[in-house]
Amino acid sequence: MRKALRWLLALTVLIGTLGSAATAGAATAAGPGATATTDIEDQLLAVPGMSLIQEKPYAGYRYFVLNYTQPVDHRHPDRGTFQQRITVLHKDTSRPTVFYTGGYNVSTNPGRREPTQIVDGNQVSMEYRFFTPSRPSPADWSKLDIWQAASDQHRIYTALKKIYTKNWISTGGSKGGMTATYYERFYPRDMDGVVAYVAPNDVVNDEDSAYDRFFATVGTAQCRDRLNAVQREALVRRAPLEKKYEAYAAENGYTFTTVGSLDRAYEAVVLDYVWGFWQYSLLSDCDRIPDAATATDDEIWTTVDTISGFSAYADQGLETYTPYYYQAGTQLGAPTIRFPHIEKRYIRYGYQPPRNLVPRDITMKFQPRAMRDVDSWVRHHAHHMLFVYGQNDPWGAERFRLGKGAKDSYVFTAPGLNHGANVAGLVADQKALATARILEWAGVAADAVARAKPLAAFDSRLDVRDVEREPALRP
Repeated sequence: MRKALRWLLALTVLIGTLGSAATAGAATAAGPGATATTDIEDQLLAVPGMSLIQEKPYAGYRYFVLNYTQPVDHRHPDRGTFQQRITVLHKDTSRPTVFYTGGYNVSTNPGRREPTQIVDGNQVSMEYRFFTPSRPSPADWSKLDIWQAASDQHRIYTALKKIYTKNWISTGGSKGGMTATYYERFYPRDMDGVVAYVAPNDVVNDEDSAYDRFFATVGTAQCRDRLNAVQREALVRRAPLEKKYEAYAAENGYTFTTVGSLDRAYEAVVLDYVWGFWQYSLLSDCDRIPDAATATDDEIWTTVDTISGFSAYADQGLETYTPYYYQAGTQLGAPTIRFPHIEKRYIRYGYQPPRNLVPRDITMKFQPRAMRDVDSWVRHHAHHMLFVYGQNDPWGAERFRLGKGAKDSYVFTAPGLNHGANVAGLVADQKALATARILEWAGVAADAVARAKPLAAFDSRLDVRDVEREPALRP
């Protein structure tokens, strides 16, 4: 790895020197008909279909929350439109731009993703279609698929590339990492690089033995036994804890029409417990797990609620994530794992399939070829793609892998990390190589590539380093 890094940095110095000479003296980019002094807000709002929701101040940046008019169906753009929410963290049009999506709702508060800090660039963030308020009305759910979402990104990129003319890198974590990968598969000429964090890759939906192998070996035997014991105890004490759940649901107005019953919801939350721990916690957090043999009902309730979340399978908890569950049941796939430590008499339903988590009036049909196509494309055609996984993250059990056709692409694993794994958590050689590749793909100066360090200083308010908490079993 050290030899590869030295060779890479020598090459990038040469390439960067040639590139710098070609671009020296370039003026700040402006949209059609604009001048170099045109205000960035005016340039953004000059884009057809773009409208301003609000601007929020942040030192050193301009931050805009915007709506962009998108076709409901990119194959038939004359058949209706909807307003898709995006944000722009504007640094300077002379800087590279990072295109981020988390695959869910977009935050309307300023935030900077790791690649944005590394390249000291602008950041465009997109809300995934069908997550409210970016949902067509009426909602034709057949238009929620990975190609339509990639086409949303393509239209946004095409519109904003006229303003932000330097290199672009797409990124995202978890479902956002999947989204960045799908975008690259369908529009491989748009981005100059892709950084996909903790992106699951469920190629064959009905084959999930990789997860069983993961849970049999992750962490330490002591930690696994402690977690399994709490999970089992929560089912042993089902009756008293469900009474507590009934009171909790009544107090918060929770209903269980979609999943079918409070009993089904309770079991689903408990079965998420071990997965949720490894997704969001570290091995060092095992000491906080109560001893199932001596724990009170309240202690069992609290640890399960903290890790899995008893609101997750209520109608009110499911509603926000209906677009995800729809996609899991139509294209993305969903995991199913075994529970050898729990006697069969304690499990009544097993893992709930996505069909049981989406209202029945929404039609769903699984498309097994969708993920196979993406997986094959990545193996044979990946170019300028970086995948980062966490060693102890369950979602990494089924991951993207590279084949002989991949070029200048990498799959790295951060030791000991969970679903929040990032470049900063890689071992030193891989961290330097990954950082250098991101900088090179972003088209920054050769000396910056050679240093292989983030160009922007860390900002504790702006830079998101913690894993984005979602209920367990949502990537």
